[in-house]
Amino acid sequence: MSAADGNSAERVSGETARFGKRRDEVIHAASTLINAVGVKGMTFAELAQAVGLNATSITYYFDRKDKLVCAVYEETLDWLEQAASTAAAEPNPAARVRSFIHAHFALRQRVREGEKGLVTALSEIRTLEEEAQAPLLAHYARIIEIVRGFFGKDRTGMRRSLDTARAHVLMEAMFWLPVWSEQYSTRDFDRVEARLSDIFAHGLSVRPGDWHPVPLDNRGWRTGDNADSDTLDAFMRAATEMINQRGYRGASVNRIAAELNVTKGSFYHHHEAKDDLVADCFTRSYDRLSAIQLAAARAPANGWGRIASALAEAIDLQFRDPMPLLRTAALQALPKDARDDVVLRANRLAMRFAGMLADGIADGSVRPVDQILASHVLMPALNAAYEARKWAGRQTDPAVAVKLYAWVLCAGFSCDPPEVG
Repeated sequence: MSAADGNSAERVSGETARFGKRRDEVIHAASTLINAVGVKGMTFAELAQAVGLNATSITYYFDRKDKLVCAVYEETLDWLEQAASTAAAEPNPAARVRSFIHAHFALRQRVREGEKGLVTALSEIRTLEEEAQAPLLAHYARIIEIVRGFFGKDRTGMRRSLDTARAHVLMEAMFWLPVWSEQYSTRDFDRVEARLSDIFAHGLSVRPGDWHPVPLDNRGWRTGDNADSDTLDAFMRAATEMINQRGYRGASVNRIAAELNVTKGSFYHHHEAKDDLVADCFTRSYDRLSAIQLAAARAPANGWGRIASALAEAIDLQFRDPMPLLRTAALQALPKDARDDVVLRANRLAMRFAGMLADGIADGSVRPVDQILASHVLMPALNAAYEARKWAGRQTDPAVAVKLYAWVLCAGFSCDPPEVG
C-alpha cells in the first residue's frame, strides 16, 4: 500500500468514526426528548438544537423520523438484552435477578451523574406502523425469553407459564424504576437494590404459598357487556381498550368512534378533546382500583390475606373484564398538569398498599420488607397484568392464571405453587 493509499484509508476511517460518534449523539438526544415529550412531541428542530446542528443536517444521519425512532428503541433493547444476558450467566436464580436489578440501578446512577439518552421509555412502540414495530417487538420477545430463563432452563407446561409471569412482573418493575427511584439518594441505592432483590427472591407472605384470597363484597368496579354505544361508559371502554393496545397516539378519535360505529360528533358530545377522555379514563381506573383496595381492607382476613384478596380481584379484572384498567403508557402523552394529577393519584394508591403491608407486618402475616419498595412492585404488576391477557387465556382456569401471575408477589421465586410442582 502506498503512502497516499494509507492516508486515504486513515481519512475514511476518521470520517466513519466521526459519523458514528455524531450519529450516536443524535440518538441519545432523541432518546432524551422522547422521554420528555413523547415520539410525536420530538421534532428535528429541537433535536438539532440539542446536538448543535441545523434541522437539515439531522437528515444526513436519519432521513426519516420513524427510522430515528426505531434506532432509539433498538439501542434501549440492545442494552436490555446485554443486561439480561450478563445476568443469565450467573449460577442461580437469586444471583441472576440480583445482577439484572443491579444493572438497572447502575444505569440510574449514570443518569444521575449527567449522562443523557442512555435508555428510552418503550411505551410508544405500539404507536409505530406495524412494519416498524414488528422487529422491535420480536427483539423484546427475545429479551423476555432470556429473563424467563433466569428461573430455570428448558421448563415446560405450567412451569414455563409461571416463569413467564415472573419475567413479566420483574420487567415491569424495572420499567417503573426510573420514576420512583428519583425519590432516593444515590447513596441509598445499595440498600434499595438489596431490599428490592429480597422481595423478588422471597415474596411478601411470611408463609410461602399462603395464597387464600377471599371474595370481596362489592363488585361495583366490574363492568357489563351491554352498554349502549353512544354513552360515556362506552366511549371510555373503547378508549381504554384502544389506548392499552395501540398507545395514546394510535388511539385516534376516528378509531374510537369507528370502533363504536358512531360519528365523531358523538365523541365531542361527551368530551371537548381526547386528552379529556384519557384523563377521565385514568380517573375511572384509579377509582376502581381504590374501591378494590378499600373492599379488601374490610375483608375477614389478616394483613396478607387482605392484600392477596386485592391482588386477586385486580388481576382478574385486568385479565377478563370488558374494561380493564388504563395502562400508564398513556401518561407520557398527557399535558404536564394532567400528568402530574394522575401521578399523584397513583402514588396515593401505592401508599395505601404500603399501609396494608405495614398492617400485615404488624400482625405477622407479611415478611418484614420495605413497604414503600414493595408498593412499587405491586403497582406496576397490577398495571401490566392487562398485557398478560393472552397468557392468562391459555391457563387451565381463571383462578390458576391469577395465582400464577401473583405468585412472585406472594412467594418470590424461592418455591413453585403446588399446581406446578
